[in-house]
Amino acid sequence: MFTIFGLLQRSIPADPLEPGKWLATETKAIALALNLIPFAGVAFLWFIGVLRDRLAQQEDRFFATVFFGSAILYLAMLFIAAAIVGAVTLMASSAEPNEVINSTAFRFARATAYVCMNVYVIKMSAVVMISASTILLYTAIAPRWIAILGYVLALTLLFGSYYIGWSFMVLPIWVLLMSISMLIDAFRRPADMRGDD
Repeated sequence: MFTIFGLLQRSIPADPLEPGKWLATETKAIALALNLIPFAGVAFLWFIGVLRDRLAQQEDRFFATVFFGSAILYLAMLFIAAAIVGAVTLMASSAEPNEVINSTAFRFARATAYVCMNVYVIKMSAVVMISASTILLYTAIAPRWIAILGYVLALTLLFGSYYIGWSFMVLPIWVLLMSISMLIDAFRRPADMRGDD
């Protein structure tokens, strides 16, 4: 996710109403980023699976459902935004870039991808963090500070993501912290607790 967002932020200007000059020069970096998104999506699904497996019998149905549903919606909207950007770049490579840039379809697709990423994906990542942090507090399967950090970051995304240019990175950084914590905990637990033979 870090590579994907880095490539996309470097290649696509933040302003959804900019003229689209990046279509003529940045398509290779964008194509690489878009081709990495499915791998990041699979990794995120593995994270969801590992977290739910760690919960086992402690899983609270309500918060687990909100967590799972918001995580799936996060991925779906991320994939939709990527598909829209991919379609725009494909249109630009198959036609005259200036013709695509001046079309209404380009402006609509660009604005749709921008709103999808900057509103819906970001807000859904906040819901993922709030529900997961609540689960962490109830079950204590991770350090309490990670749950509290999750709440703080999620509230920041809910109310301030419009003003923060790096808001895309908040969920991946928090997931990385959670993953490291779960990995360290897995190595600390005795072999019989991990399910090893």
